[in-house]
Amino acid sequence: MLFFRPPTYRRPSSYRPPPPQRSQGLRRRVSANVRHESRSPNHAINYVLENRFYVEIENQITASFASCQGLSAKITTTASREGGVNDQQRIFLGPTSFTEVTLTRGMTDSLLFWNWIKATFTGGCGLRRNINILTFNQAGETMMSWTLIGAIPVSWKAPGLKADGSNIAVEEISIAFEGLKVIPRGGGGGADESVERDRLGYFGS
Repeated sequence: MLFFRPPTYRRPSSYRPPPPQRSQGLRRRVSANVRHESRSPNHAINYVLENRFYVEIENQITASFASCQGLSAKITTTASREGGVNDQQRIFLGPTSFTEVTLTRGMTDSLLFWNWIKATFTGGCGLRRNINILTFNQAGETMMSWTLIGAIPVSWKAPGLKADGSNIAVEEISIAFEGLKVIPRGGGGGADESVERDRLGYFGS
């Protein structure tokens, strides 16, 4: 009796098995981990603590401020509703408004605040300024700069005094401004102490 044996298949000597295939989700996770690891060494120092800031009112830093509050911008909106449409409303955008910024500092013999607001009373020189608020990280690098364009003091408050008090006397000044410029990782270099309106009536930054 004869038995039939099927032919044996032999792979060529140059054959190399293909690499194992990863799923699309796994490739995305691996790629994301690589990107995260490449950023992680410098990621921590990019956070800004609330006490790492300074304010430039003059060409050089002449005062340390205890706090800087109120910097914000808001776009005016008007809501409109259509008859029969009860689940939606239309929002129309209007002008942008900026809130006043309040600066406080420990009182010294410096007349920086008073001389500036006094110019507002009398209409003297140095009335409008472009001042800078800067924040920096733990490495001392400037992270963000806000330039208040056409800033002018609108309120000044003397410190409260008490015979039995032991706290540092603090004075404050409130500043209104007409525009805002934001610069990441830069800016500063001294405030512009004398700004004037251009032919269109705006202050340059």
